[in-house]
Amino acid sequence: MERPYDDIRENLKRIRETMAQAALASGRLPEDVQLLGVTKTVPPDRINAALEAGVTAIGENRVQEFLEKRDALHLEGAGVHLIGHLQTNKVSKIVGLVDMIESVDSVRLAKAVSDASVKSGRVTDILVEVNIGREEAKSGVFSENLEEMLEEIRLFPGIRVCGLMTVPPILETEKEKRAIFSQMYKLFIDIKGKNRDNVLMNVLSMGMSGDYREAILEGATLVRVGSALFGRRAYPPR
Repeated sequence: MERPYDDIRENLKRIRETMAQAALASGRLPEDVQLLGVTKTVPPDRINAALEAGVTAIGENRVQEFLEKRDALHLEGAGVHLIGHLQTNKVSKIVGLVDMIESVDSVRLAKAVSDASVKSGRVTDILVEVNIGREEAKSGVFSENLEEMLEEIRLFPGIRVCGLMTVPPILETEKEKRAIFSQMYKLFIDIKGKNRDNVLMNVLSMGMSGDYREAILEGATLVRVGSALFGRRAYPPR
C-alpha cells in the first residue's frame, strides 16, 4: 500500500544513488557533493516530507514565496539557500533568513547584501553567479569579468564569497553538458588557486534535474534538484 509522499522518498533514493555513482566516478566520495532540494512552487507539506526523508538543504527561487512558506516548514537543522534572481530592494527581507545567497550577479547586489548584513550584525555567505553560456536572457557575470568583480566584492565586510554558481544553457547530449560544466570547473579551480582573502572557493553549484549527473562528473560540489525530487512543478493560475 502506497503511503503519503512515497514518490518523494523513492525519488530521493534514486537521486542519491545517481549522485553517489557520479561522485565516485569523479574520484570523490558521495558525501563530497551536497543535494539542494529546489522548492519553487512546492507546497510546505511536500517540502517537509523531503526534509524528513533526509534532504538537508533546500533552495528557494523567490523571496516572497519563501517568506509565505517559511513558518510552515520544519527547518530545524536544515540549510536554506536563495537560488533565484535577487532584486536589491528585496535584500533586506532575506538577509538573515537564509544560509547562503547563490545568485549574486553584480557588484551592486553584493554591496546591497553586504550593507544589509553589516546592519544586522552578520556576515552572509554568497556565491557569484556566472553566465557561462553568455545567454542574454540569463543573469550572471560573464567569465571574463569575474576576476574584476571578485577583486572588488571581496573587500565588502558583510559577505563571504564561498564559490561560484551557474545555470548553463539547455543542452541535449552528455558531451555538450559535460563540456560546459568543465569550463565552469576550470574557472573555479583557477580562481581557487589564487588564494584571495575572503574568496574561499569551497562551493561549485551547478547541475539541476536534467544534468546533475554530468555536473558532478565535472566537479560540482552542490547540485540543485527540483522536479526530479518533487515531480513536475504545478504553477498556480494567473
